[in-house]
Amino acid sequence: MKFRWTSVAWSIAYLLLLLSLSTPLLLITTLFMIIPAVVLFTTLNTRQFILHVLPVLLIVGLITPVYILIAVFFLIPSLVMGRWYRKRASAMSTITAGLVAVLGEFLLILLVSSTVFHFDLYTYVHDVLQTYTDWLSTLGANNPLLTDITISADQVREMSWLTIQVIPMTLILSAFIMAVITHSIVRPILNSMEYAVPRLKPAREWRLARAFIWYYLLGVVLSLLFGGASSGFMLMISANLLPLLQIAFKIQTIGFLFFLVHERKWTKVVALLLAIPVIVLPGFWVIGVVDLAFPLRELVKKSKR
Repeated sequence: MKFRWTSVAWSIAYLLLLLSLSTPLLLITTLFMIIPAVVLFTTLNTRQFILHVLPVLLIVGLITPVYILIAVFFLIPSLVMGRWYRKRASAMSTITAGLVAVLGEFLLILLVSSTVFHFDLYTYVHDVLQTYTDWLSTLGANNPLLTDITISADQVREMSWLTIQVIPMTLILSAFIMAVITHSIVRPILNSMEYAVPRLKPAREWRLARAFIWYYLLGVVLSLLFGGASSGFMLMISANLLPLLQIAFKIQTIGFLFFLVHERKWTKVVALLLAIPVIVLPGFWVIGVVDLAFPLRELVKKSKR
């Protein structure tokens, strides 16, 4: 086995990450849970991979049996991304595969929870928000500075509905962030192990398909037609489509800024500084729309001549 000791180290890291689920660090370590299994699956054959992962699952099962289910949840996208790395697929293809795998599991859990266990997501969200508002009320009763904080039952119900409406966007972003973090860390690790995998295109080459403009126009129309509804499937689509597209256009804007800096031969620090307000502040994503609709990059090239 070429990477025997390295593989053992990654198995131990995998075990420690799973055990961290019982600590306050779980909010952070969950983002990195896919990484060890991806490295092991990519660099080992199937038999070796099983020999490394099975003891980890047995130890976790003996300590906390329910964690085996969580381990399996993260193991599936690990196998998917590892399979793509084995095929030397493009970086974007691998990230997309990981995103789809994680998102598919999220949706499957919601489906099974609601149909088999009769889990009511709205009731759960409402109870959590009600508990939080009750805590704020209690805190306000004991603190004169917080006596003005009052949240009515109607407001709690409204916040519950709004939370439910944006859950699809939250799940998509969570899956995307997890896949991107995994690739960002796994790729240099695999390269250091002499297992080269494709990298993402440089930021200056990031470009969306022109069809995204039509998607945005569709989102605007849906928002105008169904934005005032109190509930419904179309409301959920309109509440999630536009924010997701705005995030996509932010990525397009960052790509344009890196392209501009590259063409002007400025330092990359300038591009990073310009990207910060695009990420943090609203409105700058419009540059991405303009870049997609009009040949801005060609104009930049012409102006340089």
